[in-house]
Amino acid sequence: MSDASNIDIDYVANLARLQLTPEEKQRFAGQLGDILEHFEKLKSIDVSNEEPMAHPFPVFNVLGADEASPTLSPEQALVNAPKQRDQQLVVPKVVDDA
Repeated sequence: MSDASNIDIDYVANLARLQLTPEEKQRFAGQLGDILEHFEKLKSIDVSNEEPMAHPFPVFNVLGADEASPTLSPEQALVNAPKQRDQQLVVPKVVDDA
């Protein structure tokens, strides 16, 4: 476990809007110290020849082609509607006129 004495866990908890018990503060300070240690190790890696990227793997458009296909007729779509009028669903009013 790393030395977490230089981490202001109260400040970090306040940023995250957390209320921590003293035991949680001690435990999380140690865990945060360990995480920061790993970041220090990552800083030592030379990435100057690496291209910046948003994803670790190439991302391609996975959507299918936009093609017309058969759809339901209004009568078929409304067959189970409890109330309908002029080929539209009739639903209870949910917004007050204020």
